[in-house]
Amino acid sequence: MPVVRLPATTEPEPSPLEPSTLEPSLPEPHAQAPYLDLSTVALLGQPKRTPSAGWRRWLYVTSFTLVNLGEGRKAMRRKALTAQATRPLRGCYRIALLSLKGGVGKTTITASLGATFASARGDRVIAVDANPDRGTLSQKVPLETPSTVRHLLRDAEGIHSYSDVRNYTSQGPSRLEVLASESDPAVSEAFSSDDYKRTLEVLERFYSLVLTDCGTGMLHSAMSAVLNNADVLIIVSSGSVDGARSASATLDWLDAHGYQEMVTNSIAVINAVRPQAGRGGSRVDQGKVVDHFSRRCRAVLKVPFDPHLEEGAEISLDRLKPETRDALTDLAAAVANGFPGTH
Repeated sequence: MPVVRLPATTEPEPSPLEPSTLEPSLPEPHAQAPYLDLSTVALLGQPKRTPSAGWRRWLYVTSFTLVNLGEGRKAMRRKALTAQATRPLRGCYRIALLSLKGGVGKTTITASLGATFASARGDRVIAVDANPDRGTLSQKVPLETPSTVRHLLRDAEGIHSYSDVRNYTSQGPSRLEVLASESDPAVSEAFSSDDYKRTLEVLERFYSLVLTDCGTGMLHSAMSAVLNNADVLIIVSSGSVDGARSASATLDWLDAHGYQEMVTNSIAVINAVRPQAGRGGSRVDQGKVVDHFSRRCRAVLKVPFDPHLEEGAEISLDRLKPETRDALTDLAAAVANGFPGTH
């Protein structure tokens, strides 16, 4: 029986540009999962903070650390503000404290704010007394040297290191340093704008924060240099009617002389320089005072009356009332909010 041969079918050659049908298709590659985070928090979890104060701390200690409720809202807020005040800072940031009226605690706020920064931060902080009327800033820290800003300017060309500068400053327990003014008003009045600029040129090489305690006059010789070199202004007022009016007049003067941007970026401090008498407290509506300055300044903060600050002597942060410490931390955080590169 004859064999019938079917015509052979010709298989098309696989295109070199297409995968062969004889080869198994490969699965689509998938994005690889990231490696497991080996940070301490990822491996051990976020530990609960032990309470640092209040009844939570008492319960933690009396239960022999068995009951840990963690930090309360107030303590967590304080830690957040402290973290804000200790933000890294490149270069030197200059803070000027102003007031047209004496007796509102401007020098006290300068020293206590500087001490708050110095105790919390790891860098150097200095306060400069630019008051032409025998300033008292040097009395807020233990006196370590009789040298003044005049001596520093006289020897400025020979200052090459931080240890050289320390020969002219006094340091408090908070690590705040103070550069004193001349005790003789006739000499200190001659402290000119050029003198202040030369002083800054020396200090900004070694300090991250420079606070300037200005006099009560806006027209004294060094004021133009203070304003032109300041990164932020702090306007200090008392809670009284005349104190608030004087602080507002300070802002008016700055507005009228081309410093409108600095006014907008300024911080107002309502400082309680004396205790409120009686149960009713002060008759001045403090809410309206705060509202007035909040419309003109970047921030408004209130510092309560504190017997330790009223003494007018050396300032120790440990002797301040807790609410005063909190208010100063608020103020430091508000200032730090204006550091370059922060929001």
